[in-house]
Amino acid sequence: MELMTDDIAVDLKIKPESEWRNTMQSHENELAKLLDPYLKKRSMHQKDPVLDFLFEYYAFRPSHLKRWSPGIGMALEISSTSDLPEVSELTVLDNLAFLDPKHFPDKRLKSLRWTIELLKKSSGKKPLFGCFGMHEWAMVYRAGEVRHEQIPLRLSDDEIAEFVESRPLLCTHFDAFRFFTEKAKPMNRNELSREKFQEMEQPGCLHTNMDLYKWAYKFYPWISSEIVRKAFFNAVKTRKVDMQASPYDAREFGLEPIKIETENGRKVYLEKQTEIFESSMPIREELFEAMEDLLVWVE
Repeated sequence: MELMTDDIAVDLKIKPESEWRNTMQSHENELAKLLDPYLKKRSMHQKDPVLDFLFEYYAFRPSHLKRWSPGIGMALEISSTSDLPEVSELTVLDNLAFLDPKHFPDKRLKSLRWTIELLKKSSGKKPLFGCFGMHEWAMVYRAGEVRHEQIPLRLSDDEIAEFVESRPLLCTHFDAFRFFTEKAKPMNRNELSREKFQEMEQPGCLHTNMDLYKWAYKFYPWISSEIVRKAFFNAVKTRKVDMQASPYDAREFGLEPIKIETENGRKVYLEKQTEIFESSMPIREELFEAMEDLLVWVE
């Protein structure tokens, strides 16, 4: 359907009220299964090394994650404005609510183009699986202190140092590398910097696949909540593997160690890393297509 807003023609797909309400409820229900118990634990000051990381490092609050948005290009039939989704950017015209592309912030266009280019480059690269999750070890290598004080290390400082020195550091993700200890950074075989971020990103990396969630929510509500939710659940699964392969002992949180300091542990890690790569690729492609569509709408 074509709408006219301030003399701008906008072609939108119409979603009946019963359909989008069901979709919104399903979105909220799926997230509630994970978030409600977590929020209850958090209210009692109990730690969760997976979800705490996702909501602190990525800085997208659970309340925002729960809010459903259709994304750009979709118009919602409504019977009352009081029943609208909690998305302040929605425009209401007659009995329809939609995201008007003319309200997309001009200052976000550069970031949108950069993210599209990043996803395009990383999607086309061959995945690399040789790092074996050593980044978490490099973050505590000869540090003299523990990054996550609430979680004990399962090896001594000397044992961690001996293992790190016995293996190559092959990190390709700058946002992981920047947390390496100063003594570990020169040991990384790849030269990483903010300027080389796009050049070095590759789709086998756990953190690159976790970051799909970041790129999705950064353009909420213009990117649909369905994509944001998929990327979030993928990030949860990925962070679990990240912590399991780390030198931390997170068994009290239900995370059995993947002992990458052993040959069998590295085999298990490789299997997990490959599974995450395979589950991430459809999300990466869907997000890339959604962002390209968004760019067409707002340019």
